[in-house]
Amino acid sequence: MSDTSPPRRGRGRPPKTARAPEGTRAMLVRAGVELLTEKGFSATRVDDVLNATGISKGSFYACFDSKQAFGQILIESYASYFNARIERWLTDGALPPLQRLLNFVHDARAGMQRHAFRRGCLIGNLGHEIDILPESFNIQLCAILQGWEQRVADCLLGAYDAPPTTAQKQLCHRLARHFWIGWEGAVLRARVEHGPQAIDLFATFFFAQAAALMGVAAPEMTETTPPVSPAPPAHARKGPAGA
Repeated sequence: MSDTSPPRRGRGRPPKTARAPEGTRAMLVRAGVELLTEKGFSATRVDDVLNATGISKGSFYACFDSKQAFGQILIESYASYFNARIERWLTDGALPPLQRLLNFVHDARAGMQRHAFRRGCLIGNLGHEIDILPESFNIQLCAILQGWEQRVADCLLGAYDAPPTTAQKQLCHRLARHFWIGWEGAVLRARVEHGPQAIDLFATFFFAQAAALMGVAAPEMTETTPPVSPAPPAHARKGPAGA
């Protein structure tokens, strides 16, 4: 964030919006995540977050020691929400693994469409700013991406009889890495073009290739009805918006 002014405590009581049931800290985190999914970290100022919430700067610094600390909390919050979102699709044992992953793609695509493709993946957005972000952010981002890859790999391994062979494990991990590299690029292109074409093109090629390499049937690409996911965990029912 570009705001480098030192923290100052505001006078008097914070505005009523800061005492909403959601809580001051939660309101700031939610607004921060929404702004970062649209604008990125360096283009988002602390004042942008305060203007979005009606919370004073003094109350902000009562919750967070610094802007960097706030950014780290935003990353953690988004990752926690998104992890739960991924897991509730990928662990749906009633469906073949590739269909589970495709349903996640449909869900994320629909989420972007609800926001007119203005919001992307917070983790992917920060990756484009990595050279100007604190090193601690880089460590967080790498750990999150590796966790996402592991979740997809574990899902794909469900296509094989247990225990899978070493070759099958290696293939599923490669495909998981390919998926997230391609997915983040597709999400960025969808934001640039304000449309889903890049996501659809990526999905068509990835799932055809994955099915061929794994020796399984390819999922049906056309989404005739919106997929219905299992009920999300309680802590994830109200989370950040975005891809």
